[in-house]
Amino acid sequence: MRKTVCWRKVCLILPVDWRVKEEIKNHIVTTRKKTRQIMVGNVPVGGDAPIAVQSMTTTKTDDVAATVAQILQLEQAGCEIIRVAVPDMAAAEAVRAIKKSIHIPLIVDIHFDHRLALASAAAGADGLRINPGNIGSKKNVSAVVDCARDLGLPIRIGVNAGSLEKRILKKHEGVTAAAMVESALGHVKLLTDLDFQNIKISLKASDVPRTIEAYELLSSTVDYPLHVGVTEAGGLYAGIVKSALGIGSLLMAGIGDTIRVSLTRDPVEEIRVGYEILKSLGIRIHGPEIISCPTCGRCDINLFNIAERVEKALLNTSAPIKVAIMGCVVNGPGEAREADVGIAGGDGKGILFKKGKIVKSFAQDKLVDVLLEAVASFEQAYERKLKKDVK
Repeated sequence: MRKTVCWRKVCLILPVDWRVKEEIKNHIVTTRKKTRQIMVGNVPVGGDAPIAVQSMTTTKTDDVAATVAQILQLEQAGCEIIRVAVPDMAAAEAVRAIKKSIHIPLIVDIHFDHRLALASAAAGADGLRINPGNIGSKKNVSAVVDCARDLGLPIRIGVNAGSLEKRILKKHEGVTAAAMVESALGHVKLLTDLDFQNIKISLKASDVPRTIEAYELLSSTVDYPLHVGVTEAGGLYAGIVKSALGIGSLLMAGIGDTIRVSLTRDPVEEIRVGYEILKSLGIRIHGPEIISCPTCGRCDINLFNIAERVEKALLNTSAPIKVAIMGCVVNGPGEAREADVGIAGGDGKGILFKKGKIVKSFAQDKLVDVLLEAVASFEQAYERKLKKDVK
């Protein structure tokens, strides 16, 4: 499963509904492990399906208006599967109303009370996230499995390093990767003993090495699809670093069918970081890739401000365009010759270039406006091409 290849098929994403296959060459990645494919709502997970990006709401689930509003924001950012906490029956009953107003599959997160899983499933949930071992007796587990089977719902077994069984902690003398895997396999057995195979698994710890080790061990043992991430990764900077290292390392090893970046932040940021990780590995392209120089003493423009303005303006742009923002009119076009469009400025002058060739000169104070117009033109042409190809 560690064979290295020099190209792979990836998915180009416009709106969440559109998926267009294309080859990206000359990018070294590792062959992805072939897992069983399941369906989470209308999203295929595992097998040859694109690696899906998901998140979790931070609202009170029974506040339907707030929860729907946040999910719609996440959809716009590219979220493909959303998870909501269901701590009580009010939250379970809210699932029905939430489902009517969103467009992506909804997974409910259940702990301890199997009745919440049954109620959520009846209300229209697309999947269940549980730990079979903490929802009571085998009779309770059987009731949830029967319900999931009847409705065609997958069950994600979610193992967290902070909540392993006492007997496993004692056996392994603490929280180890092997302990996490043993816990997961025990939960899997509870389901497979009931002849249930519609399973996805996650193993999460807050430190990167243990997370990677646990997933590698589990991946070598089972062929169920895996949801990967580093839990409780922290705030923006620490969370991005941990997630990029943990998720990125696993994806490079061919492990992972869905991902979630865990940040103590607006969950929209989780989606953006998730796609940046996939994009940096050449696995999936979603939205623009912005190239900007770090500046030096030769830079005569406020490149920090320009880059920030452009980044904010393109947050909801879905076309896979490479955009360059350079601080030197002399070297900028050459240094960013692979960019679809780019700008550089200095001494009161701005230039627009495409694939390294200067196509327009203008006043320096028009840099952002000219660039955004060029991006909009690119996006319109790209959407027309996609629509034509779909027909």
